[in-house]
Amino acid sequence: MSVEDLVVEARGLVKRFGAFEAVHGIDVEVRRGESFGFLGPNGAGKTSTMRMISAVSTPSQGTLRILGLDPATHGPTIRARLGVVPQEDTLELELSVRVNLEIYGRYFDLPWSEVKERTRELLEFVQLSERANSKVDDLSGGMKRRLTIARALINRPELLILDEPTTGLDPQARHLLWDRLYRLKREGVTLIITTHYMDEAEQLCDRLVVMDQGSIVAQGAPSELIEQHSTREVVELRFAQDEHEPLRASLEGFASRVEVLPDRILLYVNDGDEVVGQLGRAGVNPASTLVRRSSLEDVFLRLTGRTLVE
Repeated sequence: MSVEDLVVEARGLVKRFGAFEAVHGIDVEVRRGESFGFLGPNGAGKTSTMRMISAVSTPSQGTLRILGLDPATHGPTIRARLGVVPQEDTLELELSVRVNLEIYGRYFDLPWSEVKERTRELLEFVQLSERANSKVDDLSGGMKRRLTIARALINRPELLILDEPTTGLDPQARHLLWDRLYRLKREGVTLIITTHYMDEAEQLCDRLVVMDQGSIVAQGAPSELIEQHSTREVVELRFAQDEHEPLRASLEGFASRVEVLPDRILLYVNDGDEVVGQLGRAGVNPASTLVRRSSLEDVFLRLTGRTLVE
């Protein structure tokens, strides 16, 4: 792979805050035109890493190239070619949808005629043309999120960085945003996404890394991570009794791994239906049984020992 194919290249990247080291010498490559994800619990180092990749925070150690440039010496040039969607919307609530985009476009010194045309295009892209003259304060949460994404696209960025883009949205709004992000990727925009939603990561990310305590504990395509760190299927068992831990020992012979959660027990197996039959013949009678394919959430539990939604 040539250097021109890498939008982000980090080697031995470290971020310290005084004596505390938030990021421990990670290596990351993001290829041009792909959708790349960062997963991890709070405190894993995701935010510190994203701030460095956004060229707003200086690495304490290691090398970092963004769009082929060193952010230490070309920060303003890099930021002019980025689009950033923060976790919290920072829109001007008292101004109209249209004016929010026009003001932001002027920050990039775009000609007024280009700002007007780009605003029209983006409002159509995020399906807000009919609300162009509405105050932002009157929009739904999903509409505000779409406007925030439109604002980040005003300068036609080569790299779009999205921090928890669909947190708090209903399923319909989430799927609409997913569709917009798919379209951007088809147009050649590189995406870097942090998310707490496993299904979102599986849907949107070509590749991803799982971070925990400042380090990368796994990386690859979603399907590769599932194959490497989980089994083909998972059997979910729910029992009438409140305490599930005492049941662990009696179930371990049926699965390669048993995970006890507060409300259910997970058996990691290759053939769920076969194991359910074995449980029945052994006299194990749960209140309910579900067989499903392994997911990224199962990978996360395996690697970090806690759920991603905190």
